[in-house]
Amino acid sequence: MIRKAFKIVVLAMLILIALALIARWLLFKGPVQEPQTLPDSPIIDMHVHIAGLGYGDSGCFVADAMKDSYKFDYYLGAFGVDEALLKQKGDQVLVQRLSKTIAEADNSDGVVILALDGVVNEQGELDLGNTQVYIPNDYVAEQARLYPNVYFGASINPYRHDALAQLEQVKQQGAKLIKWIPNIQHIDPSDSRLTAFYLKMKALDLPLLSHVGQERSFSDAIDEYGDPKRLALPLSLGVKVIAGHIATTGESHGEDNYQRILTMFEAYPNLYTDISSLTQINKLGYINKALVDSRLQGRLVYGSDFPLVNMALVSPYYFPLNLTFQQMRSISKITNPFERDIALKQALGLPSDIFARSALLLNIAPENESD
Repeated sequence: MIRKAFKIVVLAMLILIALALIARWLLFKGPVQEPQTLPDSPIIDMHVHIAGLGYGDSGCFVADAMKDSYKFDYYLGAFGVDEALLKQKGDQVLVQRLSKTIAEADNSDGVVILALDGVVNEQGELDLGNTQVYIPNDYVAEQARLYPNVYFGASINPYRHDALAQLEQVKQQGAKLIKWIPNIQHIDPSDSRLTAFYLKMKALDLPLLSHVGQERSFSDAIDEYGDPKRLALPLSLGVKVIAGHIATTGESHGEDNYQRILTMFEAYPNLYTDISSLTQINKLGYINKALVDSRLQGRLVYGSDFPLVNMALVSPYYFPLNLTFQQMRSISKITNPFERDIALKQALGLPSDIFARSALLLNIAPENESD
Protein backbone atom coordinates (compact mmCIF):
# COMPACT_ATOMS: atom_id res chain seq x y z
CA MET A 1 0.00 0.00 0.00
CA ILE A 2 2.81 2.39 0.98
CA ARG A 3 4.80 1.47 -2.13
CA LYS A 4 1.77 2.13 -4.33
CA ALA A 5 1.18 5.53 -2.71
CA PHE A 6 4.85 6.40 -3.19
CA LYS A 7 4.64 5.53 -6.88
CA ILE A 8 1.56 7.73 -7.26
CA VAL A 9 3.35 10.66 -5.59
CA VAL A 10 6.42 10.22 -7.81
CA LEU A 11 4.25 9.99 -10.92
CA ALA A 12 2.36 13.13 -9.91
CA MET A 13 5.63 15.00 -9.38
CA LEU A 14 6.93 13.90 -12.78
CA ILE A 15 3.72 15.06 -14.42
CA LEU A 16 3.98 18.45 -12.68
CA ILE A 17 7.60 18.83 -13.76
CA ALA A 18 6.69 17.90 -17.33
CA LEU A 19 3.84 20.42 -17.34
CA ALA A 20 6.13 23.10 -15.92
CA LEU A 21 8.71 22.44 -18.64
CA ILE A 22 6.06 22.61 -21.35
CA ALA A 23 4.67 25.83 -19.88
CA ARG A 24 8.15 27.33 -19.76
CA TRP A 25 8.79 26.32 -23.39
CA LEU A 26 5.54 27.96 -24.45
CA LEU A 27 5.92 31.12 -22.34
CA PHE A 28 9.70 31.71 -22.46
CA LYS A 29 10.40 35.32 -23.42
CA GLY A 30 14.13 35.72 -22.92
CA PRO A 31 15.68 38.85 -21.38
CA VAL A 32 13.59 41.98 -21.09
CA GLN A 33 16.06 43.67 -23.43
CA GLU A 34 19.09 42.39 -25.30
CA PRO A 35 21.91 42.20 -22.71
CA GLN A 36 24.69 44.75 -23.17
CA THR A 37 28.33 44.69 -22.16
CA LEU A 38 29.07 46.39 -18.86
CA PRO A 39 30.29 50.00 -19.05
CA ASP A 40 33.96 50.93 -19.01
CA SER A 41 33.14 53.58 -16.43
CA PRO A 42 32.97 52.60 -12.72
CA ILE A 43 30.08 50.51 -11.46
CA ILE A 44 29.10 51.81 -8.03
CA ASP A 45 26.45 50.14 -5.90
CA MET A 46 24.77 53.10 -4.23
CA HIS A 47 22.38 51.15 -1.98
CA VAL A 48 24.31 49.01 0.52
CA HIS A 49 23.26 48.63 4.13
CA ILE A 50 25.54 47.81 7.03
CA ALA A 51 24.76 46.69 10.56
CA GLY A 52 26.21 47.00 14.02
CA LEU A 53 25.43 46.32 17.65
CA GLY A 54 27.71 48.86 19.29
CA TYR A 55 30.74 46.60 19.60
CA GLY A 56 34.13 48.23 19.06
CA ASP A 57 32.68 51.58 20.19
CA SER A 58 30.92 51.95 16.84
CA GLY A 59 27.97 53.78 18.38
CA CYS A 60 25.53 51.56 16.49
CA PHE A 61 22.28 50.56 18.16
CA VAL A 62 19.57 47.98 17.51
CA ALA A 63 16.38 47.93 19.57
CA ASP A 64 15.56 44.77 21.51
CA ALA A 65 12.43 44.21 19.43
CA MET A 66 14.60 44.01 16.33
CA LYS A 67 17.28 41.83 17.93
CA ASP A 68 14.65 39.43 19.24
CA SER A 69 13.09 39.03 15.80
CA TYR A 70 13.77 35.79 13.93
CA LYS A 71 14.88 37.97 11.01
CA PHE A 72 17.86 39.46 12.81
CA ASP A 73 20.25 36.50 12.90
CA TYR A 74 19.31 35.74 9.31
CA TYR A 75 20.10 39.34 8.42
CA LEU A 76 23.52 39.23 10.10
CA GLY A 77 24.22 35.92 8.39
CA ALA A 78 23.71 37.56 5.00
CA PHE A 79 26.62 39.85 5.90
CA GLY A 80 28.73 36.79 6.69
CA VAL A 81 28.94 37.58 10.40
CA ASP A 82 27.19 36.75 13.66
CA GLU A 83 26.93 38.52 17.00
CA ALA A 84 29.77 36.49 18.49
CA LEU A 85 32.16 37.70 15.78
CA LEU A 86 31.04 41.31 16.16
CA LYS A 87 31.54 41.07 19.91
CA GLN A 88 35.02 39.60 19.43
CA LYS A 89 36.31 41.92 16.69
CA GLY A 90 33.95 44.90 16.78
CA ASP A 91 31.29 46.02 14.34
CA GLN A 92 34.13 47.21 12.11
CA VAL A 93 34.83 43.66 10.94
CA LEU A 94 31.60 43.75 8.93
CA VAL A 95 32.78 46.68 6.78
CA GLN A 96 36.23 45.14 6.49
CA ARG A 97 34.72 41.98 5.04
CA LEU A 98 32.40 44.02 2.85
CA SER A 99 35.33 45.87 1.29
CA LYS A 100 37.18 42.60 0.71
CA THR A 101 34.12 41.10 -0.99
CA ILE A 102 33.87 44.11 -3.31
CA ALA A 103 37.58 43.91 -4.13
CA GLU A 104 37.14 40.27 -5.12
CA ALA A 105 34.19 40.99 -7.43
CA ASP A 106 35.12 41.06 -11.12
CA ASN A 107 32.48 43.59 -12.10
CA SER A 108 32.02 46.00 -9.16
CA ASP A 109 34.16 49.04 -8.37
CA GLY A 110 32.72 50.23 -5.08
CA VAL A 111 29.75 50.66 -2.77
CA VAL A 112 28.06 53.45 -0.87
CA ILE A 113 27.43 52.22 2.67
CA LEU A 114 24.48 53.83 4.39
CA ALA A 115 24.24 55.38 7.82
CA LEU A 116 20.80 55.47 9.41
CA ASP A 117 19.74 58.19 11.82
CA GLY A 118 17.12 57.50 14.45
CA VAL A 119 13.84 59.03 15.55
CA VAL A 120 14.06 62.56 16.98
CA ASN A 121 12.06 63.90 19.93
CA GLU A 122 10.33 67.29 20.27
CA GLN A 123 13.57 68.85 21.50
CA GLY A 124 15.36 67.80 18.31
CA GLU A 125 17.47 65.15 20.05
CA LEU A 126 17.93 61.47 19.23
CA ASP A 127 15.14 59.39 20.78
CA LEU A 128 16.61 55.91 21.20
CA GLY A 129 13.46 54.71 22.93
CA ASN A 130 11.55 54.98 19.66
CA THR A 131 14.46 54.15 17.36
CA GLN A 132 14.71 50.67 15.87
CA VAL A 133 18.15 50.94 14.24
CA TYR A 134 20.81 53.63 14.55
CA ILE A 135 24.03 53.70 12.52
CA PRO A 136 25.85 56.98 13.22
CA ASN A 137 27.40 59.16 10.55
CA ASP A 138 30.77 59.46 12.28
CA TYR A 139 31.15 55.68 12.33
CA VAL A 140 30.23 55.24 8.66
CA ALA A 141 32.44 58.16 7.58
CA GLU A 142 35.37 56.70 9.53
CA GLN A 143 34.90 53.28 7.94
CA ALA A 144 34.62 54.76 4.44
CA ARG A 145 37.96 56.53 4.91
CA LEU A 146 39.66 53.20 5.56
CA TYR A 147 38.75 51.52 2.27
CA PRO A 148 39.16 52.95 -1.25
CA ASN A 149 36.14 51.01 -2.56
CA VAL A 150 33.74 52.15 0.17
CA TYR A 151 31.94 55.51 0.10
CA PHE A 152 30.01 57.39 2.76
CA GLY A 153 26.23 57.61 2.61
CA ALA A 154 25.07 59.88 5.45
CA SER A 155 21.73 59.97 7.24
CA ILE A 156 20.34 63.00 9.08
CA ASN A 157 16.90 63.25 10.58
CA PRO A 158 15.89 66.76 9.46
CA TYR A 159 14.02 67.35 12.71
CA ARG A 160 17.31 67.45 14.65
CA HIS A 161 17.91 70.88 16.17
CA ASP A 162 21.32 71.03 14.46
CA ALA A 163 20.31 69.37 11.19
CA LEU A 164 21.73 72.13 8.97
CA ALA A 165 25.07 72.06 10.76
CA GLN A 166 25.14 68.28 10.42
CA LEU A 167 24.64 68.63 6.67
CA GLU A 168 27.73 70.82 6.50
CA GLN A 169 29.66 68.34 8.62
CA VAL A 170 28.84 65.22 6.59
CA LYS A 171 29.65 67.07 3.37
CA GLN A 172 33.09 67.84 4.77
CA GLN A 173 33.42 64.17 5.73
CA GLY A 174 32.88 63.15 2.11
CA ALA A 175 29.21 62.15 2.13
CA LYS A 176 27.84 61.24 -1.30
CA LEU A 177 24.15 61.36 -0.37
CA ILE A 178 21.62 61.56 2.46
CA LYS A 179 19.68 58.38 3.22
CA TRP A 180 16.19 58.28 4.72
CA ILE A 181 13.72 55.57 5.57
CA PRO A 182 10.90 57.99 6.48
CA ASN A 183 8.57 55.19 7.61
CA ILE A 184 10.80 54.25 10.55
CA GLN A 185 12.56 57.57 11.16
CA HIS A 186 9.19 59.34 11.52
CA ILE A 187 10.05 61.85 8.78
CA ASP A 188 7.30 63.44 6.71
CA PRO A 189 9.07 64.47 3.47
CA SER A 190 6.20 66.85 2.64
CA ASP A 191 6.56 68.86 5.88
CA SER A 192 7.10 72.52 4.95
CA ARG A 193 9.27 72.93 8.06
CA LEU A 194 11.95 70.99 6.17
CA THR A 195 12.31 73.63 3.45
CA ALA A 196 15.55 75.07 4.86
CA PHE A 197 17.01 71.57 5.13
CA TYR A 198 16.18 70.85 1.50
CA LEU A 199 17.65 74.13 0.30
CA LYS A 200 20.86 73.37 2.19
CA MET A 201 20.98 69.91 0.59
CA LYS A 202 20.67 71.49 -2.83
CA ALA A 203 23.38 74.05 -2.07
CA LEU A 204 25.73 71.29 -0.94
CA ASP A 205 24.80 69.08 -3.92
CA LEU A 206 23.76 66.20 -1.66
CA PRO A 207 21.14 63.94 -3.28
CA LEU A 208 18.40 62.39 -1.16
CA LEU A 209 18.09 58.60 -1.31
CA SER A 210 14.71 57.94 0.27
CA HIS A 211 12.88 54.68 0.77
CA VAL A 212 9.52 54.94 -0.95
CA GLY A 213 6.55 52.65 -0.47
CA GLN A 214 5.64 50.20 2.26
CA GLU A 215 8.34 49.11 4.73
CA ARG A 216 8.34 45.57 6.11
CA SER A 217 11.98 44.95 7.08
CA PHE A 218 11.41 46.55 10.49
CA SER A 219 9.08 45.79 13.37
CA ASP A 220 7.04 48.99 13.07
CA ALA A 221 6.54 51.60 10.35
CA ILE A 222 4.43 54.67 9.49
CA ASP A 223 3.76 53.76 5.89
CA GLU A 224 1.96 56.96 4.92
CA TYR A 225 5.39 58.63 5.03
CA GLY A 226 6.40 56.28 2.21
CA ASP A 227 3.90 57.83 -0.20
CA PRO A 228 5.98 58.95 -3.22
CA LYS A 229 3.85 62.07 -3.64
CA ARG A 230 5.31 63.38 -0.37
CA LEU A 231 8.62 63.85 -2.20
CA ALA A 232 7.10 66.64 -4.28
CA LEU A 233 8.40 69.29 -1.86
CA PRO A 234 12.14 68.51 -2.10
CA LEU A 235 11.78 67.91 -5.83
CA SER A 236 10.10 71.29 -6.33
CA LEU A 237 13.01 72.92 -4.48
CA GLY A 238 15.55 71.37 -6.84
CA VAL A 239 16.92 68.55 -4.66
CA LYS A 240 18.09 65.49 -6.56
CA VAL A 241 15.92 62.69 -5.22
CA ILE A 242 16.58 58.99 -5.71
CA ALA A 243 13.41 57.10 -4.83
CA GLY A 244 14.29 53.67 -3.50
CA HIS A 245 12.93 50.60 -5.31
CA ILE A 246 10.61 52.62 -7.61
CA ALA A 247 8.02 52.50 -4.82
CA THR A 248 7.24 48.87 -5.63
CA THR A 249 5.44 48.10 -2.36
CA GLY A 250 2.12 49.14 -0.90
CA GLU A 251 -0.58 51.66 -1.70
CA SER A 252 -1.32 55.26 -0.77
CA HIS A 253 -4.83 56.73 -0.91
CA GLY A 254 -6.08 53.59 -2.63
CA GLU A 255 -3.54 53.80 -5.45
CA ASP A 256 -0.54 51.55 -6.07
CA ASN A 257 2.63 53.40 -5.04
CA TYR A 258 4.42 52.29 -8.20
CA GLN A 259 1.73 53.91 -10.33
CA ARG A 260 1.78 57.03 -8.15
CA ILE A 261 5.48 57.64 -8.71
CA LEU A 262 5.51 57.04 -12.47
CA THR A 263 3.63 60.26 -13.24
CA MET A 264 6.15 62.23 -11.17
CA PHE A 265 9.03 61.52 -13.56
CA GLU A 266 7.38 63.67 -16.21
CA ALA A 267 7.03 66.58 -13.79
CA TYR A 268 10.45 66.44 -12.13
CA PRO A 269 13.67 66.02 -14.18
CA ASN A 270 15.61 65.80 -10.89
CA LEU A 271 13.80 62.60 -9.85
CA TYR A 272 15.69 59.31 -10.14
CA THR A 273 15.02 55.85 -8.79
CA ASP A 274 17.15 52.82 -8.04
CA ILE A 275 16.56 49.26 -9.18
CA SER A 276 17.57 47.73 -5.86
CA SER A 277 15.30 44.91 -4.63
CA LEU A 278 13.58 44.50 -8.02
CA THR A 279 14.93 40.95 -8.38
CA GLN A 280 13.40 39.84 -5.08
CA ILE A 281 10.80 37.10 -5.29
CA ASN A 282 8.12 39.43 -3.88
CA LYS A 283 8.71 41.93 -6.71
CA LEU A 284 8.83 39.69 -9.76
CA GLY A 285 7.59 41.46 -12.87
CA TYR A 286 8.56 44.99 -11.88
CA ILE A 287 11.93 44.86 -13.59
CA ASN A 288 10.20 43.85 -16.82
CA LYS A 289 7.89 46.86 -16.52
CA ALA A 290 10.56 49.36 -15.52
CA LEU A 291 12.96 48.65 -18.36
CA VAL A 292 10.37 49.32 -21.06
CA ASP A 293 8.59 52.32 -19.50
CA SER A 294 9.65 55.46 -21.38
CA ARG A 295 9.09 57.60 -18.29
CA LEU A 296 11.97 55.81 -16.57
CA GLN A 297 14.48 56.15 -19.39
CA GLY A 298 17.59 57.87 -18.08
CA ARG A 299 16.29 57.82 -14.50
CA LEU A 300 17.20 54.31 -13.32
CA VAL A 301 20.21 54.00 -11.01
CA TYR A 302 22.08 50.83 -10.04
CA GLY A 303 21.89 49.59 -6.46
CA SER A 304 21.63 46.15 -4.86
CA ASP A 305 19.98 46.65 -1.44
CA PHE A 306 22.68 44.40 0.03
CA PRO A 307 22.48 42.27 2.16
CA LEU A 308 19.00 41.32 0.87
CA VAL A 309 20.52 40.15 -2.43
CA ASN A 310 22.51 37.62 -0.41
CA MET A 311 19.36 35.96 0.94
CA ALA A 312 16.88 33.46 -0.45
CA LEU A 313 14.76 36.44 -1.50
CA VAL A 314 16.86 36.67 -4.67
CA SER A 315 17.81 33.90 -7.08
CA PRO A 316 18.29 33.58 -10.85
CA TYR A 317 15.97 30.58 -10.65
CA TYR A 318 13.07 32.99 -10.05
CA PHE A 319 13.37 34.08 -13.70
CA PRO A 320 12.73 30.91 -15.75
CA LEU A 321 10.84 32.90 -18.38
CA ASN A 322 13.75 35.29 -18.93
CA LEU A 323 16.85 33.15 -18.46
CA THR A 324 17.96 29.85 -19.94
CA PHE A 325 18.72 26.92 -17.65
CA GLN A 326 22.43 27.43 -18.38
CA GLN A 327 22.22 31.10 -17.41
CA MET A 328 20.35 30.37 -14.19
CA ARG A 329 22.85 27.68 -13.26
CA SER A 330 25.97 29.71 -14.07
CA ILE A 331 24.75 32.84 -12.27
CA SER A 332 23.71 30.86 -9.20
CA LYS A 333 27.25 29.44 -8.98
CA ILE A 334 28.74 32.92 -8.52
CA THR A 335 29.58 33.05 -4.82
CA ASN A 336 30.33 36.77 -4.59
CA PRO A 337 26.96 38.46 -3.89
CA PHE A 338 27.87 41.76 -5.58
CA GLU A 339 29.23 40.07 -8.66
CA ARG A 340 26.18 37.78 -8.77
CA ASP A 341 23.75 40.69 -8.50
CA ILE A 342 25.33 42.53 -11.42
CA ALA A 343 25.49 39.35 -13.51
CA LEU A 344 21.80 38.62 -12.90
CA LYS A 345 20.64 42.13 -13.75
CA GLN A 346 22.88 42.27 -16.81
CA ALA A 347 21.47 38.95 -18.05
CA LEU A 348 17.92 40.26 -17.54
CA GLY A 349 18.70 43.13 -19.89
CA LEU A 350 19.63 46.14 -17.78
CA PRO A 351 21.31 48.62 -20.15
CA SER A 352 24.91 49.58 -19.43
CA ASP A 353 23.96 53.21 -18.69
CA ILE A 354 22.05 52.10 -15.58
CA PHE A 355 25.18 50.51 -14.15
CA ALA A 356 27.18 53.67 -14.90
CA ARG A 357 24.67 56.21 -13.58
CA SER A 358 25.39 55.86 -9.84
CA ALA A 359 28.97 57.08 -10.21
CA LEU A 360 27.88 59.97 -12.43
CA LEU A 361 25.01 61.06 -10.21
CA LEU A 362 27.08 60.90 -7.02
CA ASN A 363 30.27 62.37 -8.54
CA ILE A 364 32.31 59.29 -7.74
CA ALA A 365 35.52 58.65 -9.68
CA PRO A 366 37.40 55.85 -7.85
CA GLU A 367 40.77 56.54 -9.47
CA ASN A 368 40.64 60.15 -8.24
CA GLU A 369 39.09 59.59 -4.81
CA SER A 370 41.24 60.16 -1.77
CA ASP A 371 38.62 59.61 0.95
